[in-house]
Amino acid sequence: MTIPSVISMRDVSSGEPAGTRPYAHRMRVLHVSWEYPPMVYGGLGRHVHSLAEAQAARGDEVIVLTQSAGVETVRETLDGVDIVRVPHDPPALEFTEANLLAWVLGMQTALIRVGSSLGHVDVIHAHDWVSAHAAIALRPILSADALLSTIHATEAGRHQGWLPGPLSEAIHDIEHWLVHTSDRIIVCSHHMRREVEQLFDINPPQDHIDVIANGIDLRRWRTTAAQAAQAREAHAAHGPLVVFVGRLEWEKGAHTLIEALPELRRRAPGLRAVVAGRGGHAQALEALAKERRVTDSVDFVGWLPDTHLHALMAAADALVLPSLYEPFGLVSLEGAALGTPLVVARTGGLAEFVIDDVTGRTFTPGDPAALADAVMSTLDNPDDAQRMAHVARERLRSDHDWAGLAARTDDAYLRARAPESEEITRRRAQPIPAPRGAADRTINLLGR
Repeated sequence: MTIPSVISMRDVSSGEPAGTRPYAHRMRVLHVSWEYPPMVYGGLGRHVHSLAEAQAARGDEVIVLTQSAGVETVRETLDGVDIVRVPHDPPALEFTEANLLAWVLGMQTALIRVGSSLGHVDVIHAHDWVSAHAAIALRPILSADALLSTIHATEAGRHQGWLPGPLSEAIHDIEHWLVHTSDRIIVCSHHMRREVEQLFDINPPQDHIDVIANGIDLRRWRTTAAQAAQAREAHAAHGPLVVFVGRLEWEKGAHTLIEALPELRRRAPGLRAVVAGRGGHAQALEALAKERRVTDSVDFVGWLPDTHLHALMAAADALVLPSLYEPFGLVSLEGAALGTPLVVARTGGLAEFVIDDVTGRTFTPGDPAALADAVMSTLDNPDDAQRMAHVARERLRSDHDWAGLAARTDDAYLRARAPESEEITRRRAQPIPAPRGAADRTINLLGR
């Protein structure tokens, strides 16, 4: 199967660019998401935030049902989106791996209790397995015409095709339930479509999976020359600067960058790396830096507010994204928005946006030597690096604008709601197939 290098935003039904036709189908949409600003853990929360605002700008009535860290339910309207923030029912559990399922179930119960009073909605849009229970339960309560789900990532994918224990198996089973209960599925890359089809036994492949890329609002991703210069001075005043941004989890591959630092320092004296983010792998990464004797060349800065993050990314000679598993790679769009040269692992959705020698440099995932070569190619050829960065930024305008992506999402809603759809009627009548046994679940998700 040939996968296009850039996901087109051209409307498949009309042949016109998505978002250019008059909008005549105003809908009442409920997004169910465990993340929404200011509670953001990763790309999912930023995705839902931008999509909801773009749909509201189109004329949809958009509600986001999400969790709150407070003790009372708060309902507010921001940028046209009606946000319902629900606290966990007491006693509020601490978010740990040991009690993850109980934590999620408690949150979902609170969301169902509050969400049941929202009244009829045309569409419920669930985001990942953490939203499955509430979205599925609320559908009959709110008389929703359709249930759609965006699968942002999978548990097996995060573990390179394995389900290493009972917790992972339980999460996989919830994902399976959500996928087979939804009228349509949305994924962010062609890689993720193949992954969903393989993992959840969608065979033969169905046309109810829509590939709709992540987007970016260029107005939000900007900085000043003075701010970028200040970030540069703080981290790499006298040599090249490479930056990693992302969750500090194993699948994001920051360890590959640290393992490449001895070679990078040899070939680019004075080079410094900055690792920005937080996560469960943070201590292991710092220990690895000590083991490789590169602690004086890498700064672990943790989570950064947007102003500082944007300045740091803009100051970098290369934004390095060494993911082992990446459904899309939203940070690549963010780096492109700031004009930063991209050096990324050739995997998943990253490989669909970052094309080698076109929009950036790529390397084999998990290979420190290949990462070092790709970084050095960027540093040694600054004119080429800037040319590729310019092409990447231009593709944001043509293929990753949220107005067009919201239009495509609304088109998916309309297809799911179509009462004359024989396919949807047939699929709803079919029993949900049982998930495969744990021993049969290992698949190759690396795409190489």
